[in-house]
Amino acid sequence: MAYFKSAVFVLGLLFVCGLVQAQSPNAETTVGSTDPITDPITFKFADEDTAGAPADVESEEIPDGESFWSQSTEDVEGPVSETSMDSFAESQDYTDATPNEPTPYRDDNAVIFDNAPEGGNVTTADEEGFDMTEDDDSPSTASEDSESDLGAASFAKYSCSTGNPVDDCWRCDPNWASNRQRLANCAVGFGRSAIGGKNGRIYVVTSSRDDNPANPAPGTLRYAVTRPGPLWITFAYSMTIRLKNELMITSFKTIDGRGVNVHIAGGGGLTLQRISNVIIHGISIHDIKPTGPGRIMTSTSHVGNRGRADGDAISIFSSKNIWVDHCYLARAADGLIDVIRGSTGVSITNNYFTQHDKVMLLGAHKDDSIDRNMHVTVAYNIFGPKLVQRMPRVRFGNVHVLNNDYTSGWGIYAIAGSEDPTILSQGNIFNAYKGSKQVTKRINDGGNSFGGPKNWNWRSEGDKFLSGAFFTSVPMKWSSQSYGKTASCSARPASMVVGMVRGAGPLNCRRGARC
Repeated sequence: MAYFKSAVFVLGLLFVCGLVQAQSPNAETTVGSTDPITDPITFKFADEDTAGAPADVESEEIPDGESFWSQSTEDVEGPVSETSMDSFAESQDYTDATPNEPTPYRDDNAVIFDNAPEGGNVTTADEEGFDMTEDDDSPSTASEDSESDLGAASFAKYSCSTGNPVDDCWRCDPNWASNRQRLANCAVGFGRSAIGGKNGRIYVVTSSRDDNPANPAPGTLRYAVTRPGPLWITFAYSMTIRLKNELMITSFKTIDGRGVNVHIAGGGGLTLQRISNVIIHGISIHDIKPTGPGRIMTSTSHVGNRGRADGDAISIFSSKNIWVDHCYLARAADGLIDVIRGSTGVSITNNYFTQHDKVMLLGAHKDDSIDRNMHVTVAYNIFGPKLVQRMPRVRFGNVHVLNNDYTSGWGIYAIAGSEDPTILSQGNIFNAYKGSKQVTKRINDGGNSFGGPKNWNWRSEGDKFLSGAFFTSVPMKWSSQSYGKTASCSARPASMVVGMVRGAGPLNCRRGARC
């Protein structure tokens, strides 16, 4: 009954995930050459064992029922994995990126609270993933049959009928290439206001070079992302771009890789710093290295000295209205996606993550209380083989994790946090067949515990648990205010997830055909 009431309330908030209905006007196209766009090259994921999982990571054992604060204020170094990361399977246009060497895992597990905070509830399931069971005091969780009522009305209106509201919004249109900017109407979740380069010109990247980050040449990606005003950036042909330094992106830009096979690899990553309204769609970002220091153009009005970049694939710093959709992310020197220092209004959807230790950091420091206002949606992603932790790891903020595929397991944990974050997990599939059985970790990093983990609002609803996986929630503490902070859009039943995420990562889109 408690779950039913919650579901009714969430349905009342469906306007939060409503799609913008305005249509984009015809956009002017700017190109670096008159060459037509070539036929796309089929995107290929790494030739990896899809049943694989991160190498076992030894970690400090914590006695059952014992709660303690670690003296360490940082993550603790763990052992080096004995299993090297698989290299990226080279497609016909990808020949020069080199996988990073495996690095020591910094083990968040060494600074966790007890497995079940006092008063906490464990949500679990049997080995087959059915018959949800909880403690008597836990909020009840609906079966998958009753869950289907939650999304039935929304599901019925989508023409593609996959249940994935982003894909159902545009993928069934065979004329997507002549109306690319329609994509900007399709964002859901907290990043739904990200319009990117909507209503701006279309700029076609014609060169993969990045010879001079301080003075980029016309036709390059760096030239495009540093122009003023809205731009919708596409690519003339499949290419691999090795960035000499981090790519500083300005506001109101869309990077749209549909129709070709675009890799950002072997060099710097993407940085979004103190900007707004950016969409990153349909590209592969992998094998990212630390870069700098160096002089970099950050806009047409500023060229400055930048320090050394850590090697994040995507770093979102003090920015808002950001949408990362249908990308492939793997093997970076630091994180795959960092959302930090007051960033908010972010949606991370339909991506394929693989072969990495620290996947997604939402809030970088124990003293960054500005992240109390952070709102992030993590939806419809595949967390693939050889991932260890941070899917995501949250400080302070408000995060909605829904309809993701965790069936490849995790090494240490899937979802973790500190500094009293609010986390709502709905309709995900968690498979703990290898590594820790516990989905969640409550971490002590030396920051304010806000009364201890028993007071942190973490809740699982309608999640499916396999191989003994379990999620530690808080007792009946959830209110309309809690849902208002985290329920960014309507979750579908976990039974639909496999179909909803089937297209995660860059899509093989061809002109005149549905993607």
